[in-house]
Amino acid sequence: MVFLFHRNFLGGWPAFIISLLFIAGLTALVEQLGKLLGCVVGLKNSVTGITIIAIGTSLPDTFASRSAALHDIGADASIGNITGHNSVNVFLGLGLPWVISTCYHAVKKTKYIVYSGNLTFSVVIFSSFGLVCILTLVIRRWVIKGELGGSATSKCLTGLFLVFLWCSNIVLSSLMAYGILPVTF
Repeated sequence: MVFLFHRNFLGGWPAFIISLLFIAGLTALVEQLGKLLGCVVGLKNSVTGITIIAIGTSLPDTFASRSAALHDIGADASIGNITGHNSVNVFLGLGLPWVISTCYHAVKKTKYIVYSGNLTFSVVIFSSFGLVCILTLVIRRWVIKGELGGSATSKCLTGLFLVFLWCSNIVLSSLMAYGILPVTF
């Protein structure tokens, strides 16, 4: 079995495919454990998704991005890692299951209906906070001459502000999910 992981064996494709299978298995495990924990605590699935599961899938990538930012002068690898991670989450994590379900129902000649629930509100809030985050980075570029770095105070204040945005996103989306914030789109 060790020969499958040798970099010259079939151009590394067996190792790549086995790695993808392990990632898929671990992702399924994190998702199931997150749903179980959310069920035990009494959280709705949408709240579990934006808290427990999001943290479980994003924290390892956050540490990888931090490491890349520390070891790269321009932090390009860090930004590429974040962009790639989010693109995979959106396009593969959301898009691929919907495409598969749509194709399945098209073949079966049945209707495929997805009820958005509070998805529209969550996307609007997330996009708004994402825009604020980008504006924060632009302002940092003008004031500090870089998106990352600067004095310890500026780094801490920016970090606290971004954590505040994340917590606000969770609170607003959770209030919507539990019907406390009755917003309709």
